[in-house]
Amino acid sequence: MSWVLGVDSGGSGLRIALGAADGDAAVRTIGTAVSTEPVRTGRSGIDPAHLLEQLLPAVRTLLARAGNEAPAAEAIGAVAIGAAGMATLGDGLRAELPAALESALGVRRLALAADAVTAYAGALGQRPGAVVAAGTGMIALGTDLTGWQRADGWGHLLGDCGGGSWIGRAGLEAAMRAYDGRRGGSAALLSRMEVVFGPAPGMPGVVYPRTDRPAVLASFAPEVARCAAHDPVAADILGEAARHVADAAVAVCPQVEECEVALTGGLFKMGDPLLVPLRAELAVRLPRARPVSAEGDPLAGALRIAAALATGSLRLPCDGRLLTVPTERDE
Repeated sequence: MSWVLGVDSGGSGLRIALGAADGDAAVRTIGTAVSTEPVRTGRSGIDPAHLLEQLLPAVRTLLARAGNEAPAAEAIGAVAIGAAGMATLGDGLRAELPAALESALGVRRLALAADAVTAYAGALGQRPGAVVAAGTGMIALGTDLTGWQRADGWGHLLGDCGGGSWIGRAGLEAAMRAYDGRRGGSAALLSRMEVVFGPAPGMPGVVYPRTDRPAVLASFAPEVARCAAHDPVAADILGEAARHVADAAVAVCPQVEECEVALTGGLFKMGDPLLVPLRAELAVRLPRARPVSAEGDPLAGALRIAAALATGSLRLPCDGRLLTVPTERDE
């Protein structure tokens, strides 16, 4: 039995899980903890000191709660940390966390992953396939277990096509078109926009000064979904979003006999208004693919990676950015 930690760091804060892994890398969750303060990101990337300030007390709390069942901190066999921005902003974490976690917890096995990788591991485990993770943004990741293929996840200005911020922005644009009397407008979306945000002329002041613009835009996506049943403009927006999501899935699906494709993330809780056109797109674009339900979320994926690392059974491909396993320190 190996004791492992999984960590999921994102825009809404930090989630930590303590688990117990057996020899075949199956993992049982012992307890979880949450910090609602997002880890700071500065010019040098994700701040390792700020992550540790939140992580270490939470781990000690989890160990104390587990009581006699829990190991001593120094007995934790492996840690996997999935973080939004790890691929491009994780240099500080890769440089500082191995020594810091060994000093604080005795950890000699550490995996540092992009949140898309932990989303993949949570959804499909260590099987080849493709995962589309969509919430405020949208990213697709696929692997044949020899390397990773990524599509989108480039943020709301350069991509995230079909994600929540994309849908919300398209819905707000259609509302403003209706307010102006331009072609392509939606009176239904205009009505909902004014209920949610206030009069149309004030919208620039509502959106542009905000530092959390992607989240503000994404907050309107559920309104687009609600209008889609009776408003053709809203339905067309979701149809186009489905095409964008399918494009990303096609781009990353590995050339295997039957590619499993899983959808994960809060966006798909919209249900049929998005899922019906998306399933239709996937059936046409990826006829050899097999849609499957996501088995778990990114925190579950981080635990799975930690368990595989602790038991010497990690099969997901490592690289310098998406999934890094620093050299284990000599015993």
